Amino acid sequence: MGGMTTDASIEVDALRTLAKALRAARGVAHKRDIADVMQTLHATTRLPAAFGGAEVRNGDDCAAIPDATSINGGWLLLAIEGFLNEFVAAEPYFAGYCGVMVNVSDIYAMGGRPIAVVDALWSAGSSRAQAILSGMQAAAQVYGVPVVGGHSNAHCDREQLSVAILGRANKLLSSFDAQAGDVLLAAIDLRGRYREHFSNWDASSGRDPQRLRADLELLPALAEDGLCRAAKDISQAGVLGTLLMLLECSGIGAVIDVAQAPRPGDVALERWLLQTFPSFGFLLAVAPQHVDEVRARFRARAIDCAAIGTCDSTRRLRFATGDDDVLAWDFADASLIGCGPRAVRVAVTPADSGPAFTTDTGAEPSKPLHLATEPRLIREVPVADESSVRTSPHASPVARGTDQSSVSLASDHSSVARDPRAAPASKGPVADLATISQHSYVHA
Repeated sequence: MGGMTTDASIEVDALRTLAKALRAARGVAHKRDIADVMQTLHATTRLPAAFGGAEVRNGDDCAAIPDATSINGGWLLLAIEGFLNEFVAAEPYFAGYCGVMVNVSDIYAMGGRPIAVVDALWSAGSSRAQAILSGMQAAAQVYGVPVVGGHSNAHCDREQLSVAILGRANKLLSSFDAQAGDVLLAAIDLRGRYREHFSNWDASSGRDPQRLRADLELLPALAEDGLCRAAKDISQAGVLGTLLMLLECSGIGAVIDVAQAPRPGDVALERWLLQTFPSFGFLLAVAPQHVDEVRARFRARAIDCAAIGTCDSTRRLRFATGDDDVLAWDFADASLIGCGPRAVRVAVTPADSGPAFTTDTGAEPSKPLHLATEPRLIREVPVADESSVRTSPHASPVARGTDQSSVSLASDHSSVARDPRAAPASKGPVADLATISQHSYVHA
């Protein structure tokens, strides 16, 4: 297989079908599990005081831990991958190979370079583990990343595999840093083929190791040269599921033309965008002035890289074709992984008309706030972890919320009623500010 194709246009009905398939996709369903985990683990992400006490944001491809031991700064990167039992059973060698390969991709997606991996391997006898171990060994040699330890149990009823990795970045590419106005690029190596049993696009095994390593080196070089703002490794959720995670973490939306995504000529659009896990595939958020340079760097290494859309502040993902577009996801209605700022529906009413909304502080992160009155105007305000929404008749225009920032809601002669359970109103330069505290659950 090989050779890129793009459809000149896609009918609106086909986009509606694709949007529906995205919401029902298995890979997306697996990502939803993360939000459930975070309801238990969200309070355990702060480092010990001896190591700086920093809060580690979850939702990226790796946990980015500030490197307190280095006078030059930087981050240690820590990640782990677990593999579906049916994948390990059907392709034990390739599962072992992927144990190293996909972890390496996660490190590079964040602008880092890998240091070493460890594994946890269960098997029904030592002989049954050999194919998995051989695959891990092969990938470790290809990518130059040693396997330095792990856990093994040869007395299990089946083969199971999980692999963790340590890396380091001088400058970070984070899923939390994409901004409205950024161009979304998809960079995918199409010089591969599908594996027999699953939608894994393999452009790695049997290839020149030096080329594969140099291809991946593009990512930290882009970070260190200031050419890319955010990136994410395309995962089992496919191009579109991965994009949802990037948008959610950054608290933004996007309009994309799915026909522009690099794709082999004989692969169906839905399979490619919703199911395919490429061995080399990244989504990048790039400032417009850097797009040509970034694309040229991938092109110089014969990797397809295309602009597929633009980020905006709507917190919605829309598919565009011609003059039409189709809503694929609205984060005000449903979160995916529960990370980053979440959209809050704010009802703005005249100052003398009573409460604009009430908050349910015990609500699930995926549920929008309940409106108390019929609003004149609805605005969706992304609220970051432990930040506040401030509203005043004199407030400045609405701005995209980020961690530890405030978002002002602008509306002439408007007022927002504060939930009595919320934190006390902030004392700012404007006397009638109403402050609503929200908490974002996070997880990798």
